[in-house]
Amino acid sequence: MNDYKRLISFIKPYWKRLGLAIICIIMSAAANLYVPWIIKDMVDKVLMNKDMMLLNLIAAGIVVVFLFRGIFYYGQSYLVSYIAQRVIIDVRELLYIKFQKLQLGYYEKKQTGTIMSYITNDVAALQAALVDSLIEMVTELSILIGSLIMMFYLDWKLSIVTLVVVPVIGQAMKIFGRKLKQSGALIQERTAEITSLLQESISGVRVVKSFAREDYEIERFQNQNNLNFKANMKSVQLSSLLTPTVEFLAAVIVAVILWFGGYQVVNGALTAGALVAFLTYAVNLANPVKRISRVYGTINKAMAAAERVFNVLDTEEKLKDKPNAIELPKISGDVQFDHVSFGYKKDVDVLHDLTLEAKPGQVIAFVGPSGAGKSTIANLIPRFYDVTAGSIKIDGIDIRDVTIRSLREQIGVVPQETMLFSGTVKDNIRYGRLDATDEEIIEAAKAANAHNFIMHLADGYETKIGERGITLSGGQRQRIAIARAILKNPRILILDEATSALDTESEEIVQEALDKLMIGRTSFVIAHRLSTIINADKIIVLDNGKVTESGTHKELMQTGGLYSHLYNIQFSDKKAK
Repeated sequence: MNDYKRLISFIKPYWKRLGLAIICIIMSAAANLYVPWIIKDMVDKVLMNKDMMLLNLIAAGIVVVFLFRGIFYYGQSYLVSYIAQRVIIDVRELLYIKFQKLQLGYYEKKQTGTIMSYITNDVAALQAALVDSLIEMVTELSILIGSLIMMFYLDWKLSIVTLVVVPVIGQAMKIFGRKLKQSGALIQERTAEITSLLQESISGVRVVKSFAREDYEIERFQNQNNLNFKANMKSVQLSSLLTPTVEFLAAVIVAVILWFGGYQVVNGALTAGALVAFLTYAVNLANPVKRISRVYGTINKAMAAAERVFNVLDTEEKLKDKPNAIELPKISGDVQFDHVSFGYKKDVDVLHDLTLEAKPGQVIAFVGPSGAGKSTIANLIPRFYDVTAGSIKIDGIDIRDVTIRSLREQIGVVPQETMLFSGTVKDNIRYGRLDATDEEIIEAAKAANAHNFIMHLADGYETKIGERGITLSGGQRQRIAIARAILKNPRILILDEATSALDTESEEIVQEALDKLMIGRTSFVIAHRLSTIINADKIIVLDNGKVTESGTHKELMQTGGLYSHLYNIQFSDKKAK
């Protein structure tokens, strides 16, 4: 119920339209309540007294009433649908904004397909609860309340006898509603799992085909599809039981009316027309109860989706600006790690008491075996994560004391796995600085050794490159990423194994572009191929999250430590090839 109240709270900005919609719904329902009264007058006055004047008035009244009913019905449908669609858009935007603000750790724990399912499948389920269900719920409640009033006006004794069974119906709806909500939650989970599986298999189609695992993926999908089928059939089973249960109880009401009402007509306590009208109102009473039970089931299933959506919205943003955070002024690029420790999990540190300094314009390289903590350092400088102990300072300012936006605007990152968007080449380069001119984009591309290959593309800078830049080679994608970083013109640069996935020819071209990019910037290079960092001002050797060696290439080769060992292995492999 709290989730539904919260969902309804999204309607508040549109309360004027909601008020008009409710008026339209009530007036439309009132037209339905007029029909039984017409039947009463037809039986008791027109048929008994052969009153033609009254018959003419009734006929004209029906036409007028249903004309207005059509107008009010249009009003209710349009207004409620408008409100519902606006609420869905608002919820979807809130979710998207939330996803943009959540830290990287959230995405590392959630599958992409699951996150997509929140915005697509779960929000679509909310739409069903707000559009169809809300209209039907208010309409049927209006008919229900109106029918009850008219029933008591016609015969209060018969009304009381009729309503004895209502609490039983309410209890049945409560039991089924709880089970339907649980079933709805399972359906949303199964749907999210299917979306995740689809996302994985489609994005990884090259791997699937290279291992000839099409049959395996088909079997995985069939298994997941069957689980989704079972979850849906469980919900269908509950819904199918709810409606006949309510209908049976409604039939009991009708039987009571026929017996007790007929008894009163025989004894002269009630007219035949009044009994027919009462019975019609009772049917009007039974139909809303039945429909409300169905709507109640739909809403409970939708609330499972609402719960998932609100869980996301309520997720704590562990990484956010301090209340008194300042804008980071333009920096020179002096970076200090002061006894920094960090762990992705509580009490499990990846970095241990790391202390180092990078002077403005220096190139600092990090090397070491896998899992040594190199990429973790790259994540800490732009505050993708916060240190668990110690501090990182830029130009003497603790990065936790400045706004995240102002910090990241002065840091450029070129990762190993280049992420390009599905727009044009120009759009992807301009992502580095959205107000850049076409001339500035071209200059950045030239500096990244990308201009020549771009001009050979079908539409040059206007060429659409497909999802994740699939139409380009690895080296081409990396050069566009470098052009994007050059356009941003950051004072601090982070290169996270930016050439490790490239062939030798592409690596040489990209490395030349990177060398240009690093000029005059404080650069942190995470290196896999040690030949690319020979000229670094300082090389930091990490092992198990600790600094084991530090110095220039020449100094480290002379010490004969881990760096010398790693370099000799790579050099020997290169000679062997």
